[in-house]
Amino acid sequence: MMTRIFLEFMKIGLFSVGGGLATIPFLAEFGEKYGFFTLDELTTMIAVSESTPGPIGINMASFVGNRANGIFGAIITTFGLVIPSVVIIIMVANVLEKYKHSVYTQRILKMLKTVSIGLIIAAVLPIVLSLFKGAKTTEMLYTLVIIVMVFFTREKYKKLHPIYILLVFFILGLGIDLLL
Repeated sequence: MMTRIFLEFMKIGLFSVGGGLATIPFLAEFGEKYGFFTLDELTTMIAVSESTPGPIGINMASFVGNRANGIFGAIITTFGLVIPSVVIIIMVANVLEKYKHSVYTQRILKMLKTVSIGLIIAAVLPIVLSLFKGAKTTEMLYTLVIIVMVFFTREKYKKLHPIYILLVFFILGLGIDLLL
């Protein structure tokens, strides 16, 4: 079983171009395929991974590996996720430096960014919609209001560290939740 998880996380590490959030579609498929976690649990993993130090992809790999096989599982999944990136970045860095002004290189990078963003949106949308599943109208409304407020706060105060936004809206959300 650990071999399968290691290989799955190598695949995730190999194809999740765009950073930690790009792992979400792969993790959603992994959870559905192997039953290690539900979509709701994936949402929790994302929230915990975003609010703890370190890269989100590594945090989520460690979370899944720990759930599957304790600390050994966390080490194996994290290692599986990271190996492809280390190998690829060494190769890509050499090629990019040599061909960074090439029109073809620029087109390839633009398409990789575009595809990565599409994958992230495709993975995030069901997660966002899961926040509203089974919720009362008032809960849906305040959830939507907080999402919008976080978005606009982040846009307006770009230099404000995300941890402050997280703390303020976490406390605000808890306060609203207690009132409802």
